[in-house]
Amino acid sequence: MTALSPTLELACDLISRPSVTPEDNGCQEAMIARLERIGFSIERLRFEDTDNFWARRGDNGPVFCFAGHTDVVPSGPLEKWDSPPFEPTFREGKLYGRGAADMKGSLAAMVTACERFVEHHPDHHGSIAFLITSDEEGPFINGTTRVIDTLEARNEKITWCIVGEPSSTTQTGDVIKNGRRGSLSGHLVVQGVQGHVAYPHLVKNPIHLAAPALAELSATQWDEGNDFFPPTSFQISNIHAGTGATNVVPGDVDIQFNFRFSTESTDQSLKERVLAILDKHGLDYELNWTLSGHPFLTDKGALVEAAVESIRAITGIETELSTSGGTSDGRFIAPTGAQVLELGPVNATIHKINECVRAEDLDILSSLYENILARLLVDAT
Repeated sequence: MTALSPTLELACDLISRPSVTPEDNGCQEAMIARLERIGFSIERLRFEDTDNFWARRGDNGPVFCFAGHTDVVPSGPLEKWDSPPFEPTFREGKLYGRGAADMKGSLAAMVTACERFVEHHPDHHGSIAFLITSDEEGPFINGTTRVIDTLEARNEKITWCIVGEPSSTTQTGDVIKNGRRGSLSGHLVVQGVQGHVAYPHLVKNPIHLAAPALAELSATQWDEGNDFFPPTSFQISNIHAGTGATNVVPGDVDIQFNFRFSTESTDQSLKERVLAILDKHGLDYELNWTLSGHPFLTDKGALVEAAVESIRAITGIETELSTSGGTSDGRFIAPTGAQVLELGPVNATIHKINECVRAEDLDILSSLYENILARLLVDAT
């Protein structure tokens, strides 16, 4: 290849650093060094096993924040990769490596966008910030949520936030996420009485007992969704029971399920409806809940307008606003009152063997980020 752009150079540097959750392996320090050179003040925030940092350039509002993560998922079997996952490799116009799309490419684009923006607008309005963690792909306990707690404790507010998650479908910028569904998981254990299958009058089969309730839960319409969110969905993800023998009725059945819920439902209303169904069927059960995030939505406003117009100006694409997909760290930032969008490269290969991104897309993404900054911190002043 010809000489790499600054964005691709930085992306390669970050990819070459194995940083499987919660390891950062120097990725954040590489970013910090670049940001310090253009006037950012850095606050390193390590919680337990997780490295985070908050960087800010400017003392006044509004605050535009780039948010993201340096950690990646494990590579999987090395022998299945066409090139080593932590050796950035270019083939046929694509950059391969773990994190290329999710989301070290976005991190590089954020940094280079700020470098150019500050060079052209050193006295920009408001502040630019970075909220970076190494705990997004894992338990998400000591990452963004802890940084937000720190900021909230001192009433330091983010006005606009772009999370660099890979939001696009076929072309960079064709989809931006302006919200996400909530995620509520349940771990249900239904009790029975273990015994020999030949003596059904002496046992209580928990699988048989649970089945009608599970069927009703699966068939229930929880809400109808709205203009921004599809209807709330209920999915059973795991069922475990039995001793391994064909002649033994198990003593319990272990069931895991998940709701992806719209703003038409709340975690509390879903819990109450589930309990009512379980109780109606007379089950002896234990149920524990895990709320991973509430739904959030950024409707019309300055951030959406700036992103849509930037994508149109640079790519010619009329972008789609979407709330589909999984959760992101945006769920921790939006409740503070910030407008939050996710904008990143194509997500077709994320978490897969041979993860990759079109090389030119990272430069396009950097230009989009720079243009959005200009629309919010220069043009609007």
